Amino acid sequence: MAACTVSFLLWIVALQWISAQDYSSQWAAHIEGGLELAKRISEKHGFVLLGEIFPDYYHLEHNHVSKRSVNPGLEHHKKLTSEQNVKWAKQQTILSRSKRDYLTYVRDSRSSKRFAIKGGLNDPKWPKMWYLNRGKDMDMNVQGAWEEGITGKGSVVTILDDGLEKDHPDLIKNYDPSASYDMNNRDEDPMPRYDQMDTNRHGTRCAGEVAATANNSLCSVGVAFGASIGGVRMLDGDVTDAVEARSLSLNPQHIHIYSASWGPDDDGKTVDGPGELATRAFLEGISKGRGGKGSIFIWASGNGGREHDNCNCDGYTNAIWTLSISSATQNGHVPWYSEACSSTLATTYSSGSNYESQIITTDLHHECTSNHTGTSASAPLAAGIVALTLEANNKLTWRDMQHIVVLTARPTHLLASDWIINGVGRKVSHSFGYGLMDATTMVRLARKWKTVPAQHICNVTAQVFEKPVPARSTVTIQLLVKECNSVNFLEHVQAKISLTASRRGDIKIDLTSPSGTRSTLLAPRTHDNSHAGFHVWPFMTVHMWGERPFGTWQLTIHNEGKLLGRSSLHEWCLILYGTKYSPRTLSPSIYPVEQPPKPIPRRNSKNTKKKSKKSKTQKQSTTPVSTLIKQSVSSYKPNVHIVLFPIKNSSKLSPTLRDNIQTYPSSHRLYSLQNVDGRQTKKNLSPERNISPTTTATMIDWEMVFYGTILPPEQTHVLPTISISQNLTSEVEPEQNFNSGECRVTTAKCLECAFGYNMYNGECIVDCPVKTFEDNNGVCSDCHYTCFTCNGPNDYQCTKCWGDADLTHALGQTYCYSKNIKHLLDDKTWHIIATVLLIINIFVLLIFCKGGFWTKYKPGLEPGYGDYRLANQIEGDDC
Repeated sequence: MAACTVSFLLWIVALQWISAQDYSSQWAAHIEGGLELAKRISEKHGFVLLGEIFPDYYHLEHNHVSKRSVNPGLEHHKKLTSEQNVKWAKQQTILSRSKRDYLTYVRDSRSSKRFAIKGGLNDPKWPKMWYLNRGKDMDMNVQGAWEEGITGKGSVVTILDDGLEKDHPDLIKNYDPSASYDMNNRDEDPMPRYDQMDTNRHGTRCAGEVAATANNSLCSVGVAFGASIGGVRMLDGDVTDAVEARSLSLNPQHIHIYSASWGPDDDGKTVDGPGELATRAFLEGISKGRGGKGSIFIWASGNGGREHDNCNCDGYTNAIWTLSISSATQNGHVPWYSEACSSTLATTYSSGSNYESQIITTDLHHECTSNHTGTSASAPLAAGIVALTLEANNKLTWRDMQHIVVLTARPTHLLASDWIINGVGRKVSHSFGYGLMDATTMVRLARKWKTVPAQHICNVTAQVFEKPVPARSTVTIQLLVKECNSVNFLEHVQAKISLTASRRGDIKIDLTSPSGTRSTLLAPRTHDNSHAGFHVWPFMTVHMWGERPFGTWQLTIHNEGKLLGRSSLHEWCLILYGTKYSPRTLSPSIYPVEQPPKPIPRRNSKNTKKKSKKSKTQKQSTTPVSTLIKQSVSSYKPNVHIVLFPIKNSSKLSPTLRDNIQTYPSSHRLYSLQNVDGRQTKKNLSPERNISPTTTATMIDWEMVFYGTILPPEQTHVLPTISISQNLTSEVEPEQNFNSGECRVTTAKCLECAFGYNMYNGECIVDCPVKTFEDNNGVCSDCHYTCFTCNGPNDYQCTKCWGDADLTHALGQTYCYSKNIKHLLDDKTWHIIATVLLIINIFVLLIFCKGGFWTKYKPGLEPGYGDYRLANQIEGDDC
């Protein structure tokens, strides 16, 4: 028995060794008192001060601690923290960070072949740069910006990677030493380390995409060939939280754009993100960088497509501070390496299948390559486009840039099966975000851009008490948002979720907004066998950008349960980021209003007199209550219903209208009336205002203002619609579900139903249809797919089955089992056979342990004569 116990303990120790963290010889410490005091304290305890991360936060290294160890340096840590001025310290663990390129390296010939010159550029690879020069909306439209004199001049971009060949002839002109540093060797020179495989070529390749010099008869052309380019060498060594934080916060008043084409392992099973120091570097960057306008962080979304990874499990691309960029192939397809997730904002081109072209850029040894690949190639192209945009308007904030990307990205020619139209009429995809970045359109919009209103944050916590999610079932939880701390127009939406799961890769999570936009926060990951689940993980989506947050949000969790593993939701909350007022340029782009027709000139005085008389008659009218203005819009066609207060002397109204106004519940204003740019209107609609029906006007801005009641009106009363232009009253039958009192809160669809009604697909109905059930919130939710009718979402809550299945009762639960296998379940023979086989196996195992495998050593028998012992067996032990 002792041998079995020892084997088990060794197995446990092996598992702990495999999962152990690697501790480095470096520390991060908060030491008050200034740099000189921090140096003295460090030297006193054998540390070397490597540099300052933030004010009073320092990066230290101990020379007598192993570079990599599974055991923490507790003694040195204790001595350091014993100092009164040391407020916090943490030994750094080594992180796994992967570059996001894929294909094997193929070195191009040193003698580059010259091609025919296009567009006035003599760079030999320019004709082959298909992603910049195809035209016909098939490229990223950079040439239009160049023709307007925009080249990125004045913008500073740094590449956070494995080094930068600063003396490359196509980069040296734009190289900026103030945007460069070597975190691995701790000096000012970012030159990469050369080896036989050229493994540190990644940063130089990314830099060439951004700022390779144009018209110098060398290699390629950078998107922003007038921008300054720098590099931070930080991946060619042990990467720690402190190393990442120092890289992300390097010279933030000089560097405008940080481009990163790396992240946690894209293996389909890792859930990892920035540590506490890197997180603070992001926050410091967006709040203080660029003189308070905010540093702009561009991030490659990930190359885990082949492993069915999801970039929402990557805390860098999943953050609101980063502009997450995905890839599209030359033919507009989703690349095989691409990860689909709801945090991706936009797309640029990159590599695809073997027959599709790749990205051309600079390479090590002063060379040129046509084989840059993956989302690694997409992020620098986006950084170059952002650099062009900043030249057009250097006052843009980090949030301004994200708004501009959303408004200008083009879904045209990008082929994906998951394109949807969100609640404000904009197409969005998990694979491509809002579409392909358009440099010229971004530049032109930036020139006239006005800074977006201040960001507000709204936290709404759902009341969840250990909600189980059984295997092969779906659970839906709803959260009603009525008030939201000045967040009226959404930007980013985070769902912070804590759940446990027998197998984390079986979980799929969807979030549906009140406008009906459904976004997948997490897709199943086939390689993720972890039991860790998620602990307050902030899944982020940008698919609701511009929508209103008010109404019922719906979180749907599906457990595939491949191994019949259970899951349980412990808590979740919504964090809604947005603005109180609509950004000025958002409305015209989404709701383009058709200009009113020009007035027809009057040709004779007779017509003029008649029209004047008619106008005068209408001007004295006292009956106008509402005007319906129809507008022609491109893709989204709302009707603007302007409601005017009835005049004080209601006796002049028709009896029917007067009665309805008197019996209608008190009116409440849901949102304050304001201009689109956020300024309060100087004049609100009031009873005293006289509106002339013949007055012509041009609509510049408009804002939806909702008026309504707390309680539903009586269904017997119908408010008539008055036509001002004809001065006629015509009663209109109410539309189903919206004016009859069934629906209490509406947008494009119903958001809340009156008592006695259930909500189903945005409509209010009395009885839920088949394949759905009425939940506790008055919503018709889907049954489990095996049920025809049900009283709950799980497979054991069926009340009626499909035609090919029978209803089966077991332990107080009801299942639908296929008729083809039900007779097998009813047959008890298999149970008896399984029990007998189990008993036989146990009996054989006992004989095996007692007699044959661990036989005691007998004197006189030498080893090799039939009896042998395990190496770790103790004398006298047996099973």
